[in-house]
Amino acid sequence: MQWIKKHRRHLIILAVTVLFAVFLYRYNQIERIGLYDTEGKTFEKARVIEILKDNVTESGNQIGSQTVMLELLTGDYKGNTVEAVSSSSYLYGAHCEEGMRVIAEVNESDASLYVTVYSYDRTWMLYAIVALFLVTLCIIGGRQGFNSAVALVFTFVCIVFLFLPMIYRGVSPILAAVAVAVLTTFVTMYLIGGISSKSVTSMIGTIAGVGISAVLAVIFGRLTGISGYNVSDIEQLQYVGQMTDVKIGELLYAGILISTLGAVMDVAMSVASTINEIHFRNPDLSRKELFTSGIRVGKDMMGTMSNTLILAFTGSSINTLVFMYVYGYSARQITNMYSIGIEIIQGIASTMGVILTVPLVSVICAWHLKMERPKQGAPAKKKDGKTAVRKKVLESV
Repeated sequence: MQWIKKHRRHLIILAVTVLFAVFLYRYNQIERIGLYDTEGKTFEKARVIEILKDNVTESGNQIGSQTVMLELLTGDYKGNTVEAVSSSSYLYGAHCEEGMRVIAEVNESDASLYVTVYSYDRTWMLYAIVALFLVTLCIIGGRQGFNSAVALVFTFVCIVFLFLPMIYRGVSPILAAVAVAVLTTFVTMYLIGGISSKSVTSMIGTIAGVGISAVLAVIFGRLTGISGYNVSDIEQLQYVGQMTDVKIGELLYAGILISTLGAVMDVAMSVASTINEIHFRNPDLSRKELFTSGIRVGKDMMGTMSNTLILAFTGSSINTLVFMYVYGYSARQITNMYSIGIEIIQGIASTMGVILTVPLVSVICAWHLKMERPKQGAPAKKKDGKTAVRKKVLESV
């Protein structure tokens, strides 16, 4: 019984985790509509046994495609040796060499196989890179780093197994993004700070800041005549919208909300932690003084976080920027392109959400901390040595 009381918190977390996992498993039991025929097509791991026909010219260029022999390492035809074609395009295929591991696209039709090389097999290398990141986070961050890694994994699970299924089931992408933002914010803040003043205030500030970004994005879109139907791949999305219950018009704003979450969460927790530490060191500070301290700390973060978001959105559209520069687009043409308008709306709405999070968290945290009152009969705080000496000197005078 004592063991249960001692580990009650961990048991509750374990029970909630199991229930949430069961819910996600049941929620993902969706019969998805096949938008294209995948019957008889699989992607299997394979190893290059022999190069039957190379595509390297005397000048060293790669033209056309290779013909290679592959040993299939997975799937129904595991262990079989098959002939395959590998193109030399930048997106598909691979320049094969003997012993290389690749991913093969196996098409079975009328008891015959047609195999092509889809890509390099980089599965384990990507897993290793992710593992390196998580291990580094745990080593440098210690217990907090481990909690941050758990929070990151939880966020990834929510995006893949909750956010996307909700959208596919016909739930508004904006509402789905709000639900995931609230859930991941609560779990992340709890793992990092537990149930404390800074966690509660940073949760409220994060949700408010993300909500502000979403509202501003919608307002900016209305003012500029830009909607979720003006994205570059709208033709494919229109087809998806016709065949499924996905509300494609809201995907743009849901993406802005999700992309803003991380930066707003970072600012909210940093400001809340700073104000809590200042209050702990000097409990006599007033609400106004705590609020001012939070604003001063937040001013430095505004500039760096604003740059982070703007540069992130710029980096995602770097190909478009290069095209515009090389082909000499005019300023009037650039400012009226849908893609540029969308990037500006995303960057400004997200950045304003971060900026406005600072005063929101500052005022909430200062107000919440000063609500605490010392209990009656509680012993007075000890004065430090300097204060006591100064008091004696003044009394003697």
